[in-house]
Amino acid sequence: MSAEKLKIAIYGAGAMGTVLGALLSDCALEAKVDLISRNRAHVEGLKKSGAHVVCTASGSEFTVTVNALLPEEMQKKYDVVFLMTKQKSNAETVKYLSKYLSEDGIVCTTQNGLPEASVAAVIGADRTYGAAVAWGATFVGAGTVELTSSPEAMTMEIGSYSGRGDKLRLLKELLESVGTKTGNKNFVKVTDNLMGGRWSKLAINAAFSGLSVVTGLTFGEIAEKRKTRKLALGILRECFAVARAAGIKLESMQGHDMEKLLGKKGFFGTQAALFILPIAMKKHKGLVSGMLKDVQKGKKCEIDYIDGAVCREGERYGVDTPLCGRVVELVHGIENGLYEISFRNVDFF
Repeated sequence: MSAEKLKIAIYGAGAMGTVLGALLSDCALEAKVDLISRNRAHVEGLKKSGAHVVCTASGSEFTVTVNALLPEEMQKKYDVVFLMTKQKSNAETVKYLSKYLSEDGIVCTTQNGLPEASVAAVIGADRTYGAAVAWGATFVGAGTVELTSSPEAMTMEIGSYSGRGDKLRLLKELLESVGTKTGNKNFVKVTDNLMGGRWSKLAINAAFSGLSVVTGLTFGEIAEKRKTRKLALGILRECFAVARAAGIKLESMQGHDMEKLLGKKGFFGTQAALFILPIAMKKHKGLVSGMLKDVQKGKKCEIDYIDGAVCREGERYGVDTPLCGRVVELVHGIENGLYEISFRNVDFF
């Protein structure tokens, strides 16, 4: 089967899912793309007016006609399901989705953290694929989302959880069409080191998404301010240490070896890393953590699957992760009303 003939579902078409679904729907393919969300108002907005994507970094916007539906409206079987929901419900969600997979259909999880194991536990490792997504988006309103990364900086690194994935070619072909649409020839990369890519993305999220919730700052502001920049670097280095202890080689992020750039110890290595960090985050400076948006709405966020995952893996491999642990503690404190979202929270570290 070619990518042009695939039946595709974006399951969890929130901000990120709507951007991906809109781009896939707008490509010159015969592939059928369904955007599936539990948000009834959003689904109605998508049906009525299409997916409206505002690109703040580039100052552009576009609207694409899409096919949107609620989970209970699903009928067909899909060849590819991009899983873009919150990770905490994976067992139930993947069990539900398994009824709507074609005979050799696959799930490609774009979730943050280390989600593949929970997907594979339901449908098997050979049908489980992962994508480390290096771009951000926020929900604006019914049918409208904001792309907060520059289109030319958007990347997806895909891999097979089992290492035997025979659908990688199809996924690559499919996602290359998005790169062509956005003028980004580097949009998709295939890796044989999926967990290395996962840990690279997890390190960024643990540092910047976690601190975004704690302080209320954008990724760019975290990298610019001296106190949060030092904390972000410390968290990144905790992640590097855990991955190293686990025998995982980190993948490059947008062509850069993070550990080589940011992991050198000593005075000069640290000063160089602190200088590089805001430059490295420049194309994503407007990003605000999706977890921050959740907490601001009074919802529980996924901190246990981000910084919490680093802590659990650190405990497993005997690596101390005090900064990640403090992020988890503070975020839960904010969720429970013990602390406010404030830059002053950096004093708790």
